[in-house]
Amino acid sequence: MFDNLSERLEKSFRILKGQGKITEINIAEALKDVRRALLDADVNYKTAKEFTDRVKEKSLGADVLKSVKPKQQIIKIVHDELVDLMGGEHAEINLQNKLTVILIAGLQGSGKTTFTAKLANLLKNKKSKNPLLVAGDVSRPAAIEQLKVMAEQVGVPVYSEEDNKNPVKIAKAAVEHAKKNANDVVIIDTAGRLAVDEEMMKEITEIKKAVKPDEILFVVDSMTGQDAVNTAKEFNDRLNFDGVVLTKLDGDTRGGAALTIRSVVKKPIKFVGTGEKIDALDIFYPERMADRILGMGDIVSLVEKAQEQIDQEEARRLQKRIAKNQFDFNDFLKQLNSIKKMGNIKDLVSMIPGMGKMVKNLDIDNDSFKGIEAIILSMTPEERTNPKILNGSRRKRIAKGSGTNIQEVNRLIKQFGETKKMMQMVQGGGNKIKAMRKAAKKKRRR
Repeated sequence: MFDNLSERLEKSFRILKGQGKITEINIAEALKDVRRALLDADVNYKTAKEFTDRVKEKSLGADVLKSVKPKQQIIKIVHDELVDLMGGEHAEINLQNKLTVILIAGLQGSGKTTFTAKLANLLKNKKSKNPLLVAGDVSRPAAIEQLKVMAEQVGVPVYSEEDNKNPVKIAKAAVEHAKKNANDVVIIDTAGRLAVDEEMMKEITEIKKAVKPDEILFVVDSMTGQDAVNTAKEFNDRLNFDGVVLTKLDGDTRGGAALTIRSVVKKPIKFVGTGEKIDALDIFYPERMADRILGMGDIVSLVEKAQEQIDQEEARRLQKRIAKNQFDFNDFLKQLNSIKKMGNIKDLVSMIPGMGKMVKNLDIDNDSFKGIEAIILSMTPEERTNPKILNGSRRKRIAKGSGTNIQEVNRLIKQFGETKKMMQMVQGGGNKIKAMRKAAKKKRRR
């Protein structure tokens, strides 16, 4: 995601390296490259030009700090302008205290049906909602079945009328069904076409009039680049939607849609799809996305993902075991599973500042853990609890049982030992700090 744009912007900033101050000449040269980088990312020319004009104006302004190096100044200004370009503030979905009706629109193949199920999953698990999905796409034969399969994964009901080909009547009936069955959110999947056409627009406009949705979300495939922006404009002219959903942002996308769509339709990006899994949906934060584009990482999102998967009671139990030097391979395996649930490992590592470039060409995925898991699962319960008994013959048996070799088994056992020592040191350091704080408090009381 945005890898090429990040690299191009970094090259643009290098022009200012070693410069004593920002001048008309060096800023013009740097921003020429920034504009090219944006155009290559499929940002439209007008938006790219306006962006670099604003950066130039601010760079040469009187408010620039004299104590900061030119490269740092330009990165800060570009960062702030990227945030503004993508909407500035994070925009929440419009959830009502009463029944909330959400209408999903977009072209065929944009990922509407998948997003519908992902949104239900997010609202159910993070907002404690009881959603009802509505199969309103009666044009595509497999759409109803696809929605039902995905809804089953999420554990939410689907309202459908197999023999009814009138999506307006289906949508109205679904809202009444939700009222009678204690559903507090209705999410209506609608039909798409390969291109914008009058029949599709008329159909979804009639659904809008019939159910009066509280939120209309336009779903667009970010890999279609500038075409995505043009389609968004056409849909917005007819529907006046409330927000944009960018799907497939994990693919080979240049990022132009994310950077341009807000400035063209004046509507916020609310969600981004980052993978095929049902939980691969992120709330869109312009500032965090700007951080990632400029290679600054995204620690806040990383911490949030970790908090979603870490059981606080389990964390306290683990802390006690570390303190008592009881951390074993069973605990190690649990931690691996928690990390895997957080999402794609490469994406997670790239959220750490400075790591994006380092992992770009590395083949890292969740399968990387399979060898480690196989080795641990090939141990007996006693061996996992007490690694000290792992002698040569036991290690050979584990290697054979896990489909690995003795060197890999030895490496894992060594790494586990080092990890355990490091945890003890961290735990000990924490206890020392607590003791010092207590002593300092006692001293102050005297």
